[in-house]
Order: sequence, then C-alpha cells, then structure tokens
Amino acid sequence: MGRDDRRIVGDLVGAHGQTYADEAGIRLKDTPQPLYRLLVLAHLLSARISASVAVAAARALSEAGLRDPRRMAGAEWQERVDALGRGGYRRYDERTATQLGEGAELLTERWGGDLRKLRDEADRDVSQERRLLQEFPGVGPTGADIFLREAQLVWPEAAPYLDRKALQGARRLGLPDDADRLLSLAGKTEPAVLAAALVRAAVDKDVAEDALHHAA
Repeated sequence: MGRDDRRIVGDLVGAHGQTYADEAGIRLKDTPQPLYRLLVLAHLLSARISASVAVAAARALSEAGLRDPRRMAGAEWQERVDALGRGGYRRYDERTATQLGEGAELLTERWGGDLRKLRDEADRDVSQERRLLQEFPGVGPTGADIFLREAQLVWPEAAPYLDRKALQGARRLGLPDDADRLLSLAGKTEPAVLAAALVRAAVDKDVAEDALHHAA
C-alpha cells in the first residue's frame, strides 16, 4: 500500500482538529447556555457562507450579550442585525436576525430555554433529536447535523456522528467514507474532533492538500 491512511488522519487531526464550537469560544458543556450558543452557531454555519464568517458572527452575538434565548428574544431586531454585521454576516443578516428571535422564543416557550429538555423529549434518540432541532427557524437538516456533530462531545448517544459533510471530507482525502473505519484510523481521537477536521478538509481544498502532502 503506497499511502498510510492512519498517518493522513493523524496529520489532519493534528493540524485541523478544532471543533467549530471551540473556535467560536464556546466551552461546550451539557448546560443551557453553551448548548444554546452551539445551536446559534449551527444555524449560522448552515448558511451558504464561509465558516470563518459564521464563527465570527457567533462571537459577535456573544460579545453583544446574546448568549441565551431570553436575551436573544428580548433584544431589538436591529441589535441582532448589527451584531451579525459586525461579524461580517451581512448577506443573510436580516432574515437570520428574525429567525434567531423566533427560535429563541420557541426554545423558551416549549423547552424552558433549555435544550436538554428537547433531548429528554426525544428520549435521547438521535433521529428524534435531529427532527426536533429542525423545528427551529433556519435550522434545517444541515444545521441539525452540525449541532449533533459538535454536541456528541456532551451528548454521548449521538456519538459517533460523522455526517455527510464529514464523509465528503474523507472522500476528498481518499479515505474510506465509512464511520467505523474512519474511527479506527483515528485511534483515540474524539469523534467530534475527527468530524470537525474532516469537515474542514471538505470545505477547504488547501486543508486536504496539506494533509496529503505531509503524509506523502
């Protein structure tokens, strides 16, 4: 065999194995505020916009104090628009500002502002969690996948969660697009970290080429 897939995965994770939550400054825990901030990040990342802009927008919303659904719903619409704009999230800022307000109200009214109650309603069934997450305005299948891909660190029933985008990254690297085989190649790497690295390879050709070059 002319290439070492294990080394490719190791080099990729070593250089690009940062979750998007971590990049956005979210210290992920199974508590209401970090989970809500992750939901907002997943919403932003699911749009046709660069991941760096989505992360910057999530940081800007946090810096504006919009870290929980009560504050998000209570903020003026223009306040949400302005925060998104400061993060560079301008193409979808007005629609997204509306969706974030509506989503915050839904989370507050239906689940008491706590996504752990959504998890309980789903009886910790991942397919049901994925379905319920899509009830938030602007969070479709892609957004739900992003949330669960990152949340698997603290919601172990979701692990291993390698969604379509992660498997797309594996194919770009010439790796098997099978979750079990990828996890075997990754050794003790957390599935969420592996998934984030693979997604970065999927969305950035240079990331993939860098991993392949170093493993050559």
